[in-house]
Amino acid sequence: MRERLSHLIEPAVESLGYELVLLEFSPGLQTGTLRLYIDAPKGVALEDCEKVSREVAALLDVEDPIQKAYRLEVSSPGLDRPLVKLAHFQRFLGEKVRLQLLAPVQKRKKLLGVLRGASAETLVIEVDGESLQVPMADLERARLVPDFAKEFSKKGSSEQEDDGDSTNE
Repeated sequence: MRERLSHLIEPAVESLGYELVLLEFSPGLQTGTLRLYIDAPKGVALEDCEKVSREVAALLDVEDPIQKAYRLEVSSPGLDRPLVKLAHFQRFLGEKVRLQLLAPVQKRKKLLGVLRGASAETLVIEVDGESLQVPMADLERARLVPDFAKEFSKKGSSEQEDDGDSTNE
Protein backbone atom coordinates (compact mmCIF):
# COMPACT_ATOMS: atom_id res chain seq x y z
CA MET A 1 0.00 0.00 0.00
CA ARG A 2 2.79 2.41 0.93
CA GLU A 3 4.55 1.91 -2.40
CA ARG A 4 1.31 2.42 -4.33
CA LEU A 5 0.60 5.63 -2.42
CA SER A 6 4.16 6.89 -3.00
CA HIS A 7 3.85 6.36 -6.77
CA LEU A 8 0.59 8.28 -6.75
CA ILE A 9 1.55 11.14 -4.41
CA GLU A 10 5.24 11.80 -5.13
CA PRO A 11 4.72 13.32 -8.62
CA ALA A 12 2.05 15.68 -7.26
CA VAL A 13 4.30 16.83 -4.40
CA GLU A 14 7.25 17.33 -6.77
CA SER A 15 5.10 19.31 -9.22
CA LEU A 16 4.50 21.80 -6.38
CA GLY A 17 8.27 22.20 -5.89
CA TYR A 18 8.74 19.96 -2.84
CA GLU A 19 10.49 16.69 -2.13
CA LEU A 20 8.50 13.85 -0.60
CA VAL A 21 11.02 12.76 2.04
CA LEU A 22 8.93 10.01 3.60
CA LEU A 23 5.43 8.62 3.38
CA GLU A 24 4.04 6.62 6.30
CA PHE A 25 0.67 4.87 6.28
CA SER A 26 -0.79 3.36 9.45
CA PRO A 27 -4.14 1.69 8.72
CA GLY A 28 -5.42 1.76 12.33
CA LEU A 29 -8.56 -0.03 13.47
CA GLN A 30 -11.17 2.64 12.76
CA THR A 31 -9.25 5.50 11.15
CA GLY A 32 -5.89 5.30 9.42
CA THR A 33 -3.19 7.94 9.22
CA LEU A 34 -1.36 8.96 6.07
CA ARG A 35 1.66 11.05 7.09
CA LEU A 36 3.80 12.90 4.55
CA TYR A 37 7.12 14.56 5.30
CA ILE A 38 8.05 17.19 2.73
CA ASP A 39 11.11 19.35 2.22
CA ALA A 40 12.30 22.16 -0.04
CA PRO A 41 15.66 23.93 -0.48
CA LYS A 42 14.30 27.00 1.32
CA GLY A 43 12.78 24.88 4.10
CA VAL A 44 9.13 24.21 4.87
CA ALA A 45 6.63 26.53 6.56
CA LEU A 46 3.05 25.90 7.67
CA GLU A 47 1.75 27.42 4.41
CA ASP A 48 3.78 24.87 2.42
CA CYS A 49 2.24 21.99 4.39
CA GLU A 50 -1.25 23.42 3.84
CA LYS A 51 -0.62 23.78 0.09
CA VAL A 52 0.60 20.19 -0.25
CA SER A 53 -2.22 18.92 1.97
CA ARG A 54 -4.90 20.54 -0.22
CA GLU A 55 -3.36 19.20 -3.43
CA VAL A 56 -2.84 15.66 -2.10
CA ALA A 57 -6.31 15.54 -0.51
CA ALA A 58 -7.87 16.47 -3.88
CA LEU A 59 -5.79 13.82 -5.64
CA LEU A 60 -6.75 11.15 -3.11
CA ASP A 61 -10.44 12.10 -3.38
CA VAL A 62 -10.29 11.48 -7.13
CA GLU A 63 -8.09 8.35 -7.10
CA ASP A 64 -9.56 6.89 -3.87
CA PRO A 65 -6.67 4.46 -3.13
CA ILE A 66 -7.54 4.09 0.59
CA GLN A 67 -10.78 2.22 1.15
CA LYS A 68 -11.41 3.36 4.73
CA ALA A 69 -11.44 6.56 6.73
CA TYR A 70 -8.02 8.13 7.22
CA ARG A 71 -6.39 11.33 8.42
CA LEU A 72 -3.88 13.15 6.19
CA GLU A 73 -0.95 14.84 7.95
CA VAL A 74 1.72 16.86 6.14
CA SER A 75 4.79 18.20 7.94
CA SER A 76 8.44 19.08 7.57
CA PRO A 77 11.00 16.38 8.38
CA GLY A 78 12.29 18.41 11.34
CA LEU A 79 15.84 18.63 12.67
CA ASP A 80 15.90 14.89 13.39
CA ARG A 81 14.81 14.21 9.83
CA PRO A 82 14.50 10.65 8.58
CA LEU A 83 17.09 9.53 6.04
CA VAL A 84 15.40 7.31 3.49
CA LYS A 85 16.85 7.76 0.02
CA LEU A 86 20.50 7.40 -0.99
CA ALA A 87 20.51 11.13 -1.85
CA HIS A 88 19.56 11.91 1.77
CA PHE A 89 22.54 9.95 3.11
CA GLN A 90 24.90 11.57 0.61
CA ARG A 91 23.59 15.06 1.45
CA PHE A 92 24.29 14.56 5.16
CA LEU A 93 27.77 13.01 5.03
CA GLY A 94 29.77 14.18 8.04
CA GLU A 95 26.66 14.57 10.21
CA LYS A 96 25.74 12.57 13.30
CA VAL A 97 23.13 9.87 12.66
CA ARG A 98 21.18 7.26 14.61
CA LEU A 99 20.65 3.92 12.86
CA GLN A 100 18.26 1.11 13.77
CA LEU A 101 19.27 -2.16 12.09
CA LEU A 102 17.41 -5.33 11.18
CA ALA A 103 20.56 -7.42 11.64
CA PRO A 104 23.31 -6.61 14.13
CA VAL A 105 26.66 -5.13 13.15
CA GLN A 106 29.29 -6.10 15.72
CA LYS A 107 26.48 -7.37 17.98
CA ARG A 108 24.65 -4.03 17.90
CA LYS A 109 21.32 -3.20 16.27
CA LYS A 110 21.42 0.48 17.27
CA LEU A 111 24.29 2.71 16.18
CA LEU A 112 25.03 6.35 16.90
CA GLY A 113 27.89 7.95 15.02
CA VAL A 114 29.07 10.13 12.17
CA LEU A 115 28.02 9.22 8.64
CA ARG A 116 31.25 8.88 6.61
CA GLY A 117 30.11 7.18 3.42
CA ALA A 118 26.99 6.16 1.50
CA SER A 119 26.46 4.01 -1.56
CA ALA A 120 23.49 2.03 -2.83
CA GLU A 121 24.81 -1.05 -1.00
CA THR A 122 26.60 0.22 2.10
CA LEU A 123 26.75 2.98 4.68
CA VAL A 124 29.96 3.78 6.53
CA ILE A 125 29.43 5.11 10.04
CA GLU A 126 32.14 6.11 12.48
CA VAL A 127 31.29 4.94 15.99
CA ASP A 128 33.73 5.68 18.81
CA GLY A 129 36.58 6.22 16.33
CA GLU A 130 35.91 2.96 14.47
CA SER A 131 34.48 2.78 10.92
CA LEU A 132 31.66 0.29 10.55
CA GLN A 133 30.18 -0.95 7.27
CA VAL A 134 26.39 -1.21 7.40
CA PRO A 135 24.62 -2.97 4.53
CA MET A 136 21.71 -0.84 3.28
CA ALA A 137 19.61 -4.02 3.19
CA ASP A 138 20.01 -4.30 6.98
CA LEU A 139 18.85 -0.74 7.66
CA GLU A 140 15.46 -0.48 9.35
CA ARG A 141 15.49 3.25 10.14
CA ALA A 142 17.91 6.18 10.05
CA ARG A 143 17.60 9.71 11.43
CA LEU A 144 19.83 12.73 11.77
CA VAL A 145 20.83 13.63 15.30
CA PRO A 146 20.24 17.37 15.68
CA ASP A 147 23.19 19.56 16.57
CA PHE A 148 21.27 22.24 18.46
CA ALA A 149 24.36 24.40 19.02
CA LYS A 150 24.97 24.50 15.26
CA GLU A 151 21.31 25.24 14.51
CA PHE A 152 21.25 27.97 17.15
CA SER A 153 24.38 29.60 15.72
CA LYS A 154 22.84 29.48 12.21
CA LYS A 155 19.65 31.09 13.49
CA GLY A 156 21.59 33.69 15.46
CA SER A 157 23.74 34.69 12.49
CA SER A 158 20.73 34.97 10.17
CA GLU A 159 18.94 37.17 12.72
CA GLN A 160 22.04 39.37 12.93
CA GLU A 161 22.11 39.63 9.15
CA ASP A 162 18.41 40.53 9.12
CA ASP A 163 18.97 43.15 11.82
CA GLY A 164 21.88 44.57 9.85
CA ASP A 165 19.79 44.77 6.68
CA SER A 166 16.94 46.59 8.38
CA THR A 167 19.25 49.27 9.87
CA ASN A 168 20.75 49.99 6.45
CA GLU A 169 17.37 50.86 4.91
